[in-house]
Amino acid sequence: MHTDKPFALITGVSGGIGGALVQGFHEAGYQIIATDLIPPVNVPNIDYFFQINLERLIENETEANEFYELIRSVLNGAGLKVLVNNAALQIIKPLSEMTVRDMMRTLNTNAAAPFFLIQHFLFELEMMQGSVINISSIHAKLTKPNFVAYATSKAALSGLTRAMAVELGSRIRINAIAPAAVATSMLKAGFENNPEGFSTLSKMHPVGRIGEPREVADLAVFLASEKAKFMNGGVYELDGGIGARLHDPV
Repeated sequence: MHTDKPFALITGVSGGIGGALVQGFHEAGYQIIATDLIPPVNVPNIDYFFQINLERLIENETEANEFYELIRSVLNGAGLKVLVNNAALQIIKPLSEMTVRDMMRTLNTNAAAPFFLIQHFLFELEMMQGSVINISSIHAKLTKPNFVAYATSKAALSGLTRAMAVELGSRIRINAIAPAAVATSMLKAGFENNPEGFSTLSKMHPVGRIGEPREVADLAVFLASEKAKFMNGGVYELDGGIGARLHDPV
């Protein structure tokens, strides 16, 4: 399916934000190369899908190289305009119960895999004067109990965004989005029997609601566009104002 449309490589497309990213970049005129550990359901407009556990990029060099070559075979020398590192692993456990495997799986998926994807596709991104969008999280700065591994990994991803932007200079642009609570099907399912809890969570955000997946996608599409070509090394908080709120009794 080779056209004159630029390519966007998006990881973690089977979740709510991933599906919205696919739709947003498709509408913006991109060919979509998508990956996930689980094949997507009801996610239209994917041009090429590859099922992969991103941990394998770190754990198995042979599998990693095979994956990189698969992507390059699709690009067929055309270059890569956008890389969206969206895939993430969230293990919620008390600190006392976290294992070495829990921590390393989280860091490998959420921080190391984005690093190596950027490193390995740097040439293809440079060809198109492309950009990287890392999907970080509010947990990179503001977190809560039982999220140590996830929060640490997202802080690393935000730091990676800034450091790579400095090192790579004008070669490509790298930015990150740090959403607060977003109304994915997974989040909604967690509150299925607790509508009061969902209402409380919504009201905690000064805008009076939680975010929508498409709002994350729209910001990602903008950051990848020519309108944002001076935006580099930024971590943009999409949090409905909750990051500015002091949670003292009122």
